[in-house]
Amino acid sequence: MEKGMINARFIEAVNYLLSNNIEPNKAAICDNLKIKPSKFSEILNQRMNVGTDLAAMLTKSYNIDANWLLTGRGSMLNSEEVALMNNKDAPKKEDFPEITILHKPKITERKIHQQAIKLYDVAAAANLRTLFDNKDQNILGEIMIPDIPKCDGAVYVNGDSMYPLLKSGDIIAYKEIYNLDYLIFGEMYLVSFDMDGDDYLAVKYINRSDVENYVKLVSYNPHHDPMDIPVKSINALGLVKFSIRKNTMI
Repeated sequence: MEKGMINARFIEAVNYLLSNNIEPNKAAICDNLKIKPSKFSEILNQRMNVGTDLAAMLTKSYNIDANWLLTGRGSMLNSEEVALMNNKDAPKKEDFPEITILHKPKITERKIHQQAIKLYDVAAAANLRTLFDNKDQNILGEIMIPDIPKCDGAVYVNGDSMYPLLKSGDIIAYKEIYNLDYLIFGEMYLVSFDMDGDDYLAVKYINRSDVENYVKLVSYNPHHDPMDIPVKSINALGLVKFSIRKNTMI
């Protein structure tokens, strides 16, 4: 393999990511590829060669075809992605699951071009805390969603407390919250809490409570009454980022 040509194709791929607004700037690419900006600059200025680890990270993170990057053969994009773009018989947009962004922060979050989000069987775990602590267990599969902020996992929705925004069988992706001091009131959470020795799991909006050291769990479905729970009863919490509703395919 000619390292100079690999470097040239690496730079071509980086320019493609920037010109097509897949990443907003070089700093975002550095962050995603876990490379120092100074080293990245040296590669782009052709003063340093692309290592195998970095090449592998580029192909994994951005659907760049590894064969093209290493040999120059084929197309820059993975064959499956190119086929989907050029195939007139490819599934139409309306055939894909409906994705709804549920968390809209005031500060723009960095989106990841491609990430594999693990789909968990929360019912098979003792509780949400156990699921969070054992991320390599109770995995049903993976979800590939482009251009979504980082998520720690996904689970199926059970029940109708958030209907019609969410319905039973929908999938929600979440970001684990480690410190309750960073709780954002008014947002939707996957919350696990203890009540009289029993574990409960719910998807609710969390609002301020009139009772000190309590929070109010609020449903979207008006037929479900709000409830106040002690903050100390919460044993696991995930900020809901987006939902997926299955339509006609997959």
